[in-house]
Amino acid sequence: MSTQKIGIQVMLNWRKLHRRVHFYLGLSVGLIFVIIGLSGAVLVFYNELDSSFNLPAIETASSVADYDTAFVTLGKAYPEKTRSWRFEVNPSSPFISARYYQPEETADEDFAPMMVWLTKDGKQVLRRDFWGQYFATWMYNLHFRLLAGPIGGIVVGYLGIGCTYILISGLWAWWPKPKHWKKQLSVRHTHNVAVKLYDWHKLIGLCFAIPLLLLCITGVMLALPEETRRIAAPLLGPADSPKVTPLASQKQNFIPPSEALQIALTQFDSAVGAWIETPDTNSAKNYYRIRVQVPGDPSRRFPHTYIYIDGSTGQVLETFDYYEQGKLNTMMNWLHPLHDGTLFGIVGRIFWTLCGVTVFVLFVLGVFRWRYRVTRKERSTPA
Repeated sequence: MSTQKIGIQVMLNWRKLHRRVHFYLGLSVGLIFVIIGLSGAVLVFYNELDSSFNLPAIETASSVADYDTAFVTLGKAYPEKTRSWRFEVNPSSPFISARYYQPEETADEDFAPMMVWLTKDGKQVLRRDFWGQYFATWMYNLHFRLLAGPIGGIVVGYLGIGCTYILISGLWAWWPKPKHWKKQLSVRHTHNVAVKLYDWHKLIGLCFAIPLLLLCITGVMLALPEETRRIAAPLLGPADSPKVTPLASQKQNFIPPSEALQIALTQFDSAVGAWIETPDTNSAKNYYRIRVQVPGDPSRRFPHTYIYIDGSTGQVLETFDYYEQGKLNTMMNWLHPLHDGTLFGIVGRIFWTLCGVTVFVLFVLGVFRWRYRVTRKERSTPA
């Protein structure tokens, strides 16, 4: 037997092996892949969906968010909440949204901040909820942790590796033999239902293979950040982190949030505000932490430049500049906007939603084909 024929035979044997692995993993891990895919499709627009369904349309005279008034309103509405509040800076939003991390009501949960929405003038609380107790964040916990806390996040990460292999094995099993490319890139005209289901499964899978691989790989890295850093550090260098030394200032008469934001924005050209974190009166963290987006940062909602400002004096204590962070930080910074589609704008978000639905379609086609073949085999087997 010639070397060429041996090579072809080895490739065929590997294709057969990958087809079997693809089949069995698809019927088992594939179901989890469907849950993660569909929940991810919802989460692409979870902020918009949550606001539409759960917040009343209240008109106020203010067109600019008043974070100073909102901070005072929160202090009166929840006087026992004396730790840091985080305000999201989003000029296009008709509301002000705020978060209070580690509230007493959910102290036994790993991550369940109190979420509050106020009118844009900051004078009225419209809604209060806790993370994980309403649809949008429940869906997020399902997607990221399968509703199982930190252990669930680890499980999702390793299952994501299995889902990545499902995609790779599917590509390997599909890869055409020499001179069979046209056949493998078409839907055959036949009355055989199993063949039609297979052809549609392979073509849809082929069209979405690359974006689904990108989603799986970034998802694994987000679910297993420490493991990702340990693996990447030898190649990219250690991760950077800010080093903040608070001043020995009195914890009273803090400057207002809007002033802290303006101080932060002057530190970088063309910076756009994203989050305002107020001082914590119960700890040594007597400073504001302002999160801003600078040109080139891929994430609008969760950018990676931080400015730390003393709450009493307004002095800038530290800046953690996106441009000066190491290669490992840069890689990690790109994962979230790649994974949720925001990097590609509205078109990318719509396409990412379609990718999540595609996972369900591929699973259904595969299961239907398997059930059809099993049924035909049972019918053809003599009693």
